Amino acid sequence: MPELTLLDLPFDALHDHLNEFGQPGYRAEQIWHAVYHNLAISYDEMTTLPIRLRTDLEARLPIASPSPEAVQESPDRRTRKTLLRLADGEAIETVAMRYDDRRTACLSTQVGCAMGCRICATGRSGLTRDLTVGEIVGQVLHVARDLRQQRERLTNIVYMGTGEPLANYNTTLTSIRILNDPRGFGLGARSFTVSTVGIVPGIERFADERLQANLAVSLHAANDELRSRLLPINQIHPLESLLRACRHYVRRTHRRITFEVALIDGVNDSLRHAEDLADLLRRLLCHVNLIPFNPVPGTDWKRSPADRVRGFSKALERRGIPVTIRVSRGVEIRAGCGQLRGRQPAGH
Repeated sequence: MPELTLLDLPFDALHDHLNEFGQPGYRAEQIWHAVYHNLAISYDEMTTLPIRLRTDLEARLPIASPSPEAVQESPDRRTRKTLLRLADGEAIETVAMRYDDRRTACLSTQVGCAMGCRICATGRSGLTRDLTVGEIVGQVLHVARDLRQQRERLTNIVYMGTGEPLANYNTTLTSIRILNDPRGFGLGARSFTVSTVGIVPGIERFADERLQANLAVSLHAANDELRSRLLPINQIHPLESLLRACRHYVRRTHRRITFEVALIDGVNDSLRHAEDLADLLRRLLCHVNLIPFNPVPGTDWKRSPADRVRGFSKALERRGIPVTIRVSRGVEIRAGCGQLRGRQPAGH
């Protein structure tokens, strides 16, 4: 596991760490401001710190941001995917997306993924390891620096990249709390969305966090047989237990859940599928996000035609289910939903 870095530490932990060095408490505020407001990438930029302290911190508590190695930008310049190299040679991909009213970072939480979803390319290589807090936070700071060069500011964060966030639960939550901390990056809690394939204990735990972050659940089917075919995790956490956990989340938080459904031609996109979905979600505070399916290696599945997607959407609306059709982003550079690579060894 990579060594402890500055980006792994919440503010109070940094404060305690500096006390062990014999440093006054205000040093934590200076460092926090430099990293999360000024977006410093080295202690050398922190000119408010004594030179000797900068040298000591570099040796004892390096910043160690993931290193950008390759960048791809979509033709419309609205999506930018970066391959970030980690300290141990592993790599992850992070995506920045421009919308008319917001700038969003899509974060990875693991190197690879153990979920094995058939609709997603990421899980094909399996799980290598969890990311650290610093490796997740470092992705955000990288995107924020890129946006600053364009005189823009990051407004939203979605945990929808490589990996299952709730399978790396403590790390994911700590990264949110660091980035939400008003003394630092200060992004509002409602600007975060955590997406899960349906880890029931994680959803139940997330419901009890007293956190205003959003929850999205990859659903994709309204019956166990089909959902297990698409998402093997359904064999462990079938729909009955998943929906029970989702109702618990709504009761505890009074927040709406987003259910994500990638429509696949001839697989889950009929009007009957839409009606079954509406029945499943009836009387649950929720919203359905219909996602354009991005083909993955190893299957001959194709994206549903646009008219069928619209018909599916209208069928949900007729039954009182709020629904939107997601705008596809970054497909040309394999930065769309389910397209990020699971791992990329050094030198590739």
